[in-house]
Amino acid sequence: MEHLMDWDDLQTFLVIAREGSLSAAAKALNTTQPTMGRRLTKLEQKVGARLLERHPRGFALTSLGEQVLGNAERIEAEVIATERVIKGRDIALEGIVKVTAVDVVASRIIIPAIANLQSTHPNIVVELIPDARLLSLSRREADIAVRFTRFENMDLVTKKIGTMTAGFYVSQKYIEKHGHPQNTDNHKIIQVLEDQSHLEEARALGQNFSNAKIALRTNSREAMIMGCKQGIGIACIPKFRASIEPELIELNEIKELPRRDVWLGVHSDLRHMPRIRAVIDVISDAFSGLKE
Repeated sequence: MEHLMDWDDLQTFLVIAREGSLSAAAKALNTTQPTMGRRLTKLEQKVGARLLERHPRGFALTSLGEQVLGNAERIEAEVIATERVIKGRDIALEGIVKVTAVDVVASRIIIPAIANLQSTHPNIVVELIPDARLLSLSRREADIAVRFTRFENMDLVTKKIGTMTAGFYVSQKYIEKHGHPQNTDNHKIIQVLEDQSHLEEARALGQNFSNAKIALRTNSREAMIMGCKQGIGIACIPKFRASIEPELIELNEIKELPRRDVWLGVHSDLRHMPRIRAVIDVISDAFSGLKE
């Protein structure tokens, strides 16, 4: 007797439901949009009913799809848990390790750490995902995450690996156009997007330059740095990163600077796996040698 849905069917349904479009779902599964369309059509033919409805802005769940979604997510969790158990028994110092971190940490701290890793473990391949989003370790979107906030998932093993201090910076281009920002009048700032407005450095920038106008919003710290260098506005930037940019001028008159702890997280089922352990160690070493 043929089953109505197998794991490939469920995965197709879940990804389209989460991503909202065939193109985004295809990208998530590393396939093509027509392939995802064919899989969805085949799935709904097997089920004999619609699970997803197409709208101008993408796909939405039907009432049946809503009922199926919860069951599908539970099955997904069991499949991923089983994969973690099997993967956790892998003792080889080789293979792929997925690491996610914000862009400034990925490019300036983790990349040098990976270079050190390659000198001793050349068969470990790190897939580095620079992303401000909180990718899920439980759903295997990444194996290791480095974040500026504590992890809340109880299935994760976490540790504090460092502390970063940020400063307030301008460029000579900015000073020539707007003058030195000795007060908050008639100045411009580079701020984060609304979804990160709760962060300490975002609040500190707003408080210290309360009358300034926002000239640029971005969640990319590298984009902030480039914007600051181009004279777009005052930016709050991690000191370790700003220190290698000679065009940036720190505003030393501000004494209370934002500080954030850095946390590393890994799923408990993977923490003893040798290649995971090796990557954790080089990242931790990189942060332990970092000046705040």
